[in-house]
Amino acid sequence: MRKPRWIAASVMPLALALTIAGCGGGSEDSGSNGNTGGSTGASDPDGALSAFGTEPENPLIPGNTTESGGSKVIRSLFTGLTRYDPVTGESKNAVAEKIDTTDSKVYTIKLKSGWKFHDGTPVKAKNFVDAWNFTAASPNGQQGASFFEQVQGYKDVHTEDPDGTAGPQKAPEPTAKEMSGLKVVDDSTFEVTLNAPFAVFPLKLGYNPFFPLPDSFFSDQKAFEAKPVGNGPFKFVSRKPNAEIVLTRNDDYAGDDKPKFKDLTFKIFESNEAAYTAIVGGDLDFLDTIPPTGIAGGKYKQDLEGRNGSTPYMGNQTLTFPYYDPTYANVDLRKALSLAINRQEIVDKIFDGTRIPADGWVNPAVPGYAKGQCGDLCTYNPEKAKEYLAKSGFKGTVKFSTNADGGHKDWMTATCNSIKNALGIECLYEPIPTFAETRQKINARQMNAIFRTGWIADYPSIENFLNQLYRTGASSNDGEYSNPKLDEILGRADSAPSVDEANKLYQEGERILAEDFPVIPLWNQTAQYGWSERLDGARLTSLRELDLTNVTVKKK
Repeated sequence: MRKPRWIAASVMPLALALTIAGCGGGSEDSGSNGNTGGSTGASDPDGALSAFGTEPENPLIPGNTTESGGSKVIRSLFTGLTRYDPVTGESKNAVAEKIDTTDSKVYTIKLKSGWKFHDGTPVKAKNFVDAWNFTAASPNGQQGASFFEQVQGYKDVHTEDPDGTAGPQKAPEPTAKEMSGLKVVDDSTFEVTLNAPFAVFPLKLGYNPFFPLPDSFFSDQKAFEAKPVGNGPFKFVSRKPNAEIVLTRNDDYAGDDKPKFKDLTFKIFESNEAAYTAIVGGDLDFLDTIPPTGIAGGKYKQDLEGRNGSTPYMGNQTLTFPYYDPTYANVDLRKALSLAINRQEIVDKIFDGTRIPADGWVNPAVPGYAKGQCGDLCTYNPEKAKEYLAKSGFKGTVKFSTNADGGHKDWMTATCNSIKNALGIECLYEPIPTFAETRQKINARQMNAIFRTGWIADYPSIENFLNQLYRTGASSNDGEYSNPKLDEILGRADSAPSVDEANKLYQEGERILAEDFPVIPLWNQTAQYGWSERLDGARLTSLRELDLTNVTVKKK
């Protein structure tokens, strides 16, 4: 079933959106977030299952893992101060007993007792403080560093490269090794002081860069990278690059979200299509992303009859312009290309109606979403597109690129064809073999084409869709977009005394994107997924991952 278009007309809790839209050709036993494998028989607590994975971009260190493939593994190995409810996305305390503040600037965090790392050492306040300081320090090169920019003293430990990653100059040495805003009070308590009030801060604490690190990480980082030690529901067993990552249940796990099976293997395939063949053939137990070839005509509903589901999640699909390439410097060209994309036709023909054309840069299930932020620039209009193209003076060839192993060929090709037909200019789709290679080129600012981007919420807030993507120098600002006016608005939003007041300012900031158009919004995501006959209770979380707390393996 297609998610009703009217859901985008108002802000609604994710749980409600999931209940309304989470339907597909799956089991009769459906959970609140869509179809699941209903628990119909005895489960095997010592069972094993395999899930689809992609090769992590970096070693499995929480502060350096911000992409989806690595995050699946990190969130299995680690548990933070908070965690996100798999159905509603709501932030709930996990390792934290209490997170107190009177002014949204100084936070006192008290830990629960009984939490241990996989090496048997206790999880203490210093393990969070040491991890945060390591991640924030620029010499360590952690991709999640900017998540600490609101903490007092961040600028003392994190300096910026004056000419970018590709230039010959190097960033100056930091003046400090630790952020002044972090203070260990005792083994179970630490204090966080921010530069200014930031009401959204507690919502961020369940995300990867905020996870703790054991003392062993700091004594031998290479050994940790070879065998990561976390405090989460699963422990690391082994890894074969580009093949598999094997984990096993942590029976000493202190959380209330314990898994109901023993062994978990993330299998890595050359392509999403190969993974689909494996799930249909019974060689894979869970696939979180059905490729377009399986979605077209509802094929996956027949191939995986009674073993499939469809649910929305807090994610979107976009196309990013490399601002460092003068080809795409003209804003009229950028707007012309957006107007030339027939989103609804692509959604209907390629995705069998399982996506929702975007009306802005924030997913409608995210708290703080505002309707229609893109104006009419996200609506297919060939005549208006030609007017913008004429104003731009552009007469060259448009290029699109993304990873070939992600199942994006059909819709990227359709997008190119839509632009060709609407504007009468040449458009080429030039894939890059793997996701890892694509990320390397993006991080090195070597993209010479408009490239696929997308965002799955790290935590349930509009702030996450703006600060990390569009602020100057932000960690996931892959196109190098910069606008001082937007930075100023986002700064005021960060310092707002309440979440509601902050959200109004974030919405104002989003409207700046409609003026500059650094990124083309395409559609808001729903996920089609499937599971093997061996599983019960299989469902996706609000972060588009297998819910490891609900799934079980059937007894043979």
